[in-house]
Amino acid sequence: MRTAAKCVVGGVTAAVVGLVGVGAYNVYEAFAGEGSSGTSAGTTASRQTGPPSEEEIRDTARDFLAAWSKGDVNAAALLTDNAEGARQALTGFRDEAHVSKVTFEAGQQTDGAKVPYHVTAELTVGKGDDAKHTTWKYDSTLHVVRGKTTGKALVDWQPNVVHPDLRRGESLRTGSDGAPPVKAVDRNGTELDGTDLPSLGAILPALRESYGEKAGGVQGIEVRVVNQSGEPGKTLHTMVKGRPGTLRTTLDAKVQRAAEAAVKGYREASVVVVKPGSGDILAVANHRSDQFNAAFQGRLAPGSTMKVVTAAMLMEKGLVSAGKSVECPKYASAGGRSFHNQGMFEINGGTFAGSFARSCNTAFIGLADRISGADLSGEAQEVFGLGMDWKVGIPTFDGSVPQSDGPDTPAALIGQGRVQANPLNMASVAATAKAGYFSQPVLVSRELDDRPVAHASRALPSSVAAQLRAMMRRTAVSGTGARAMAGLGGDIGAKTGSAEADGQGDANSWFLGYRNDAAAAAVVQQGGHGGDAAGPIVRRVLAASS
Repeated sequence: MRTAAKCVVGGVTAAVVGLVGVGAYNVYEAFAGEGSSGTSAGTTASRQTGPPSEEEIRDTARDFLAAWSKGDVNAAALLTDNAEGARQALTGFRDEAHVSKVTFEAGQQTDGAKVPYHVTAELTVGKGDDAKHTTWKYDSTLHVVRGKTTGKALVDWQPNVVHPDLRRGESLRTGSDGAPPVKAVDRNGTELDGTDLPSLGAILPALRESYGEKAGGVQGIEVRVVNQSGEPGKTLHTMVKGRPGTLRTTLDAKVQRAAEAAVKGYREASVVVVKPGSGDILAVANHRSDQFNAAFQGRLAPGSTMKVVTAAMLMEKGLVSAGKSVECPKYASAGGRSFHNQGMFEINGGTFAGSFARSCNTAFIGLADRISGADLSGEAQEVFGLGMDWKVGIPTFDGSVPQSDGPDTPAALIGQGRVQANPLNMASVAATAKAGYFSQPVLVSRELDDRPVAHASRALPSSVAAQLRAMMRRTAVSGTGARAMAGLGGDIGAKTGSAEADGQGDANSWFLGYRNDAAAAAVVQQGGHGGDAAGPIVRRVLAASS
């Protein structure tokens, strides 16, 4: 049987169930927080050291939740190690989430300073006869730590003290100011569920914001996560249920499941699958420690996967052809910088196709003095559509290949320097190489809203496209991509990439490829060689795509 301990301060009763054994306790108007001069329950006037005792943990948690329960935000905040952050969050919980009353019930404490509790929040929106009421229940936890300057036992303030799904910079908001809900389905009519397909947790809210009204939905009243910019995200509780509209996407549930499984085995991994010729996005998946949609919005140097664009540019200018002999020494200098091949290899008497398949940096660097700083950026935009204003259906970063000068030019040729991209961009590069022309990637058919999509000014010349595909096939069959692509039949092509980043011990692993009517690209941050981490991800999604 649980017991309830009640405290009365200023005539307001606050109930905190199960946090103490039996009996009453006092909650004072002024509590000691980090940097203050008072004391709190379970501490002494002298500065304490070491981990908080069981009594301190119990008393601090009890007093904090009691103050929060009775609406004394300042008192609760001063019992944390970040009084200002806690004050803002608890005030927002009351005012923005419209919590009119909150009570707490202790859970089973099994992990030292970790205190679990069950939250029962009463929400009220509106006034008088038009007011809407609901009860919201969920579980959360707090940790008690020793204050660094005061020595007092304090709640370690984190946003997830308010709700376990909150992260830094996020808060809760209750209302109907967002877009109407949508039921997103894949290209075959299968409903897409963010619980079953966790990567869509970042995609579905964005689709809702873009297409809730256009899909015919009717808004309800919900508690939602919002970021620092006020943009709504995940729905945590439905107060008044809305009516969702049905939104058909270009995704393929089968390929999406394969993408989710493929990235799960790696830290900080992202992948995108695109249909060449139409630009339809078949899958997008992220496995990250945050909720960032790096697959669509990341900005990283793509490394040697950029050589697909560079090779097309060099062949269009007549500087090389697949069978033409090129030098591939261990080292090359250009723009005042020295470059080398990974593993310090060299190819004597080889062809451009051989250097492409082995991902020879110096073969490309050796041609830097024969092009202008605008040649690569022109090819990237005019043929591959990079850096244009893509209208995918939700916000995306669409690649950046700026004009370069001096040392930036040779670095750009191998996807370093100021070149930035994400898996969406590089999957599109693979799709363009396969089709011979750029089709802007889309997540929702433009037939729904007739939005203007980006169009490249020209296609790849047929002879260049044929050579590029032959070199990519050689890479997939006998080059640096062969191990990752082993066993895949059909029309295949690939390109590996490793991109060094400042402050990282290992390079970022990149890989792009295509098989029949699917093209994909993946990145694994600090994954090393492109074929070792990103390559298996791409292989897995291509295997599921046909």
